Amino acid sequence: MRNILGVGVLSRYLIRQNVYLMAICLAVGTGIYLLSDIFDRLDDFIAAGLGAETILFYFVVKIPLIVSQLMPAIFLLAMVIQLGVLTRSREMLALRAGGVAFSWFIRFFVMYAIIWSVGQLVFSQFLGVFGEYEANRIWKEDVRKKQLDELTIKNLWFRDGPFIVLADKAHPGKSRASGITVYEFTSDSQDLIRILTAKKALIDDNGWGLLDVQELDTRTFVQVKRLSQFLSVRQNLKAYAAVELKGDKAQLPLLELSKAIKKLQESGSNVEILRTVWHGKLSYAFSMVVMALFALTLITFSENMYANIGLALILIFVQYGMHVVGATAGEKGVLPPIMAAWLGNAIMGALASLRLAWVALPGFQHFVRDLVSGVRLNVRQS
Repeated sequence: MRNILGVGVLSRYLIRQNVYLMAICLAVGTGIYLLSDIFDRLDDFIAAGLGAETILFYFVVKIPLIVSQLMPAIFLLAMVIQLGVLTRSREMLALRAGGVAFSWFIRFFVMYAIIWSVGQLVFSQFLGVFGEYEANRIWKEDVRKKQLDELTIKNLWFRDGPFIVLADKAHPGKSRASGITVYEFTSDSQDLIRILTAKKALIDDNGWGLLDVQELDTRTFVQVKRLSQFLSVRQNLKAYAAVELKGDKAQLPLLELSKAIKKLQESGSNVEILRTVWHGKLSYAFSMVVMALFALTLITFSENMYANIGLALILIFVQYGMHVVGATAGEKGVLPPIMAAWLGNAIMGALASLRLAWVALPGFQHFVRDLVSGVRLNVRQS
């Protein structure tokens, strides 16, 4: 850490100050979040007849999830307060007069934010995921009584070997599906051989047993009806059940999500949503770097700490909004998953970086001025 951050007296002082402020902001933010959640859900817990231990366990295991969600915002607020204190106490002025350039603060806090981003990612993928899973399990099973047997997946489709299978409804817990349509292709996937429709399907590890089957041979256009028919389809819906039972796909940890993406992709399913979620986990963790750039940018516009805190809160919502917009674009297929997930970080980080480059790099100012002058001259000549 010393070699990366160049941790000297000043660096250690900034780190201690930042960690102290982050601890205070995190405690306040987590407390407010928990109180709002308690007021919102306590009546449901009481109505379900749950004991105090279960209710307490629910809110305790949810704390890691809350922390992982709040960390980027907490980091920004702590940095804004820290830089505001340094400015009001004239420490920043003294450091600048002593030869510490503003570019040094930029490098230090960016590297510091990267380390925090890695820590936040690891924390969220272990304790955060565990807390989210346990909290959702309690809420669904104990409060909402949503068990595996009640799980229904609508409009399911996948590919398995020569078969493309569509089901109006699938029940993983009961190993059943209804409204089945199966398209069977040749081994080279070039020609459609037959189309099977069935009212129901019974599923086990050996394959799918179709009931009330109608078969249409696309080569002879002969239609045949059968009471039942067996297909060697090996998809047992466990992967889909694992995703659905955990609620939002974002709840899966990175490694488990990667395995689910690979398995579903092999079956021919559309995995653009899952890919967007996977990249979104990384981009959300490393949004702390963008937050560091925000805090440094705000101090270049105003030294009023209270005004900067208000602007920081606005920037938090703007950043989160862009993150959601990018994720939605990726899920809808408008943008590639990696581009969609990093859209907010890229745009907001670039804007903040341009401002910091303008302030900290005199050469950048000259370059921009020369560029603008050249454009104006070309316009006048034309």
